[in-house]
Amino acid sequence: MAFAVFLTDAAAHDLEDLYNYIAQYDLPEKADLVLAQIESALTSLSEYPDHGTYPKELLALGIREYREVFFKPYRMIYRVSENRVYILLVVDGRRDMQTLLQRRLLES
Repeated sequence: MAFAVFLTDAAAHDLEDLYNYIAQYDLPEKADLVLAQIESALTSLSEYPDHGTYPKELLALGIREYREVFFKPYRMIYRVSENRVYILLVVDGRRDMQTLLQRRLLES
């Protein structure tokens, strides 16, 4: 059974910011490649939503509601609900993930 994959507004904004940053500070072609790889990882969730791992920062708190997939160094955090996958954030994994996850997922 295929799952529908949805980007939240915040995740769509993350992708836009990421694309613009890479295009400005590297090359637009590199931004296209990174975006295509991230989209491929996200699309694979329609068939294998349980493929992702639990974010270690949340697992340490006993939270197993969220999962993540990677296109290093980028982390895509998502939640599965019934037959839907909701992409909640797409971020560079080198950021302060504890604070980011707390602000974006636990306080919302």
